[in-house]
Amino acid sequence: MSLALGQNDTYINKIETGQRSVSLSGFFRICDYLKISPADFFNLEVQNTTYDAKLMEQFKKLSPTQAKHILFVINEMIR
Repeated sequence: MSLALGQNDTYINKIETGQRSVSLSGFFRICDYLKISPADFFNLEVQNTTYDAKLMEQFKKLSPTQAKHILFVINEMIR
């Protein structure tokens, strides 16, 4: 991710560990990379938005029978 943002390979790690702060423009680039809005970044109720879009995209490609099986597995995992 650091390299994709045009930074050195330790950029994100240093932000995560508090060794570096992020500029406002850097924050917006990170949100853009994650495909989330700045508001969603701080919204504790929004989780895995990057994965949500990818999951839905792939889920739509399944047959009805395959989708039923996937839903069954998901339900079993969250019980």
